[in-house]
Amino acid sequence: MINAIKYIITSDTNPYKNLALEEVLLHKVGNEECILYLWQNERTVVIGRNQNPWKECRLSELETAGGRLARRLSGGGAVFHDLGNLNFTFLAAKDNYDVDKQLEVIMKAVNRLGILAVKSGRNDITVENRKFSGNAFYSNGKQCYHHGTILVNVEMTKLSQYLNVSKDKLVSKGVDSVKSRVTNLREYAADLTIDKMKERLISAFGEVYGLIPTPFKLPEDGLLRLQQLEEKYSSWDWNFGRKLEFSDSFGSRFFWGDIEIKLIVEGGSIKECMVYSDALETELFEQLSAYLTGCPFTAKAMIEELERVPINTEMAAIIMDIKALIMEYNG
Repeated sequence: MINAIKYIITSDTNPYKNLALEEVLLHKVGNEECILYLWQNERTVVIGRNQNPWKECRLSELETAGGRLARRLSGGGAVFHDLGNLNFTFLAAKDNYDVDKQLEVIMKAVNRLGILAVKSGRNDITVENRKFSGNAFYSNGKQCYHHGTILVNVEMTKLSQYLNVSKDKLVSKGVDSVKSRVTNLREYAADLTIDKMKERLISAFGEVYGLIPTPFKLPEDGLLRLQQLEEKYSSWDWNFGRKLEFSDSFGSRFFWGDIEIKLIVEGGSIKECMVYSDALETELFEQLSAYLTGCPFTAKAMIEELERVPINTEMAAIIMDIKALIMEYNG
């Protein structure tokens, strides 16, 4: 049971510091508390845990403009952050983690502005069928977080300039461009500012949980860990990994997200395997690479390896789709 709610607001706009602080808070949140973390990144493309940076982002244009690419812990798709966007993160122990309640905080805060916010699909919040908030989720087994964006006054032209959104994804959303499926809340409340949005969120946080929000102070040991994690999040290995020259590549888009499987095949066996996806089930896609590496490059052998992957009911449908994709490509 939650008996204390706390908030922390950072003025730092460095994505690597902000993602590092998010992970520190994940390990520092108490068993009976919920923390609301509010933060902003300046000119940053943030990709999901299992995404391919070269495919999701126009890197040269972003770097030329002085922007940065960052990879988060959670799954989901690539997003563009500038100072017209406000990020939020709810952190709680697994037993007290309640996504519906957390989403209620966001919707109540926006509704208090006179804007009707509606949950759409699995991880979006919309107004008039246009998305202003995308959400993603992560758990380390004991603690969980739910984070997302709130587009207040984002420079929309930059979304198309820096992001590569697949045509298949746009078709699945029933729109013809990324700009047409997103919106700024300033279009519905002309006097809205980031500071005002922060105030509404903290107020709604208290209303939904029936408690008084108090500031969270990071302990001394958290400051040391913060520095270590900032090095991780800013590293080339974390954000890009190895860029391999693959011999085979195939993929598709499904209701749960897209998948791209890239392979180096030598002597009839899979020597290297990378699996990219914007799906929310991050652990599953990391396991796929491990299971397929070293496997004979035949549909039968690859499917047999997939049958060894430990899955839950929700993942079973994903594995079925991937098996069908392998059969289509290599059957």
